[in-house]
Amino acid sequence: MSGEQPPAVAGTRLPGGEYRITAEENRTLCEALHTQPASDGRAHEIYSYIATQSGMGLSVDGLLAICEFDAADGPMLGSSNARYLGALRTDETYRVSGEILSLNRKQSKKLGIMDVLEYRLTMTRASGDPVLEVINIWILPRRALS
Repeated sequence: MSGEQPPAVAGTRLPGGEYRITAEENRTLCEALHTQPASDGRAHEIYSYIATQSGMGLSVDGLLAICEFDAADGPMLGSSNARYLGALRTDETYRVSGEILSLNRKQSKKLGIMDVLEYRLTMTRASGDPVLEVINIWILPRRALS
């Protein structure tokens, strides 16, 4: 890995996959969160993160490996912003696709040299209609370079 620039990974498409939110899984999650499942079949909003991460076709380690980063070095979630284009529903299978938007190297007073990873995950219905777009930003501390 170059000390000057992060790996050139912008534009990398993630393998993608499918994710199904079952009514039972949603009910169990809602119980753990001390809330009631929606009576109309909508899934809990936290599935914007769970379903996209689980269905992106890579493990977290796999995503970080593309960026030449080891999870043992302590990646941190900077932000996760979801844009709903429709309701997430239980007992429906969704297709997840994704792309790395950027990986930029920065200097931080607290962390030293770090890379900022930004990637987009999109969920669509079987019909192809988009339901959700999530943009995640992760901070990857490059302690070995500081």
